[in-house]
Amino acid sequence: MRALARYVMRGPLQAGGVAAVTTAVPLLFWIGAAVVGLVTLRLGIQQGLNIGLWALLPALGWSWLGQDPTALAVLLQTMLMAAILRTTLSWERALLGGSFLAIVTGLMLPVLYPGLLDDLVRAGVSFYEQYNADVARALGDDLDTMIRDTMNASMAGSYLATAVAMTMLARAWQAGLYNPGGFRREFHALRLSPTVAVLCTVTMVIGPVLGLNSMLLAWAAGTPLFLASLGLVHGVVGRKQLSSNWLVMFYIALVVLGPTLMFLLVVLAFVDSWLDFRGRIKPAGPAE
Repeated sequence: MRALARYVMRGPLQAGGVAAVTTAVPLLFWIGAAVVGLVTLRLGIQQGLNIGLWALLPALGWSWLGQDPTALAVLLQTMLMAAILRTTLSWERALLGGSFLAIVTGLMLPVLYPGLLDDLVRAGVSFYEQYNADVARALGDDLDTMIRDTMNASMAGSYLATAVAMTMLARAWQAGLYNPGGFRREFHALRLSPTVAVLCTVTMVIGPVLGLNSMLLAWAAGTPLFLASLGLVHGVVGRKQLSSNWLVMFYIALVVLGPTLMFLLVVLAFVDSWLDFRGRIKPAGPAE
């Protein structure tokens, strides 16, 4: 992948060509988004917009003609987060920008793609009626609303997760080419401020109270906290100079335990925003 990044940075023709082709090819749109993010991070917002236009055309084609907004949503969110990161050098602000755009995306999907959501809802209702008839009868008319909110939140949330991953990939490419170890240091130091941690928590809690799509808000507001928790885990392992096997075991546990561990990690990230666990840990080193 680093060879691809090195090729992209040869010039705008190479970057634009890769961005356009990979966005046009099914299932490779993520490469186009990462390429645009890399150019934005390295050369600035103006150059990023120029290359982004190459990828925007096939993304609009998929969105309009193919009725698939995935490439367009991921591209726009990656461009926004990369631009914020380039300007502010703050992962916290970049993640907040991506989360805000994810909420906007979730609100716009039913307006711009009602047919797509209707098809997904019908498939979901049919599944419940066939395999979970008791649940379908118990929910009654609320089943349609529940599935619609779930599908809407899942789509917007998956776009956000992919865009965050592509922004991180672009940053890793940039560090690998021009600042070895830079992305690792940034990720290990990723920590939310108390104000932002409270904002994210309140956003997740306030959804059901106001009658909003609570799953959409949980996706958007929970993502910065979850990423901060991953940064905390990696930072502690790096600061203590522990074996990478600890990270392997951690991610295995994350897959096995799923939402339970994710919830605990979000809580841990919230507490860390106030207590700064990494700052309290003495780095491992040779004994004097």
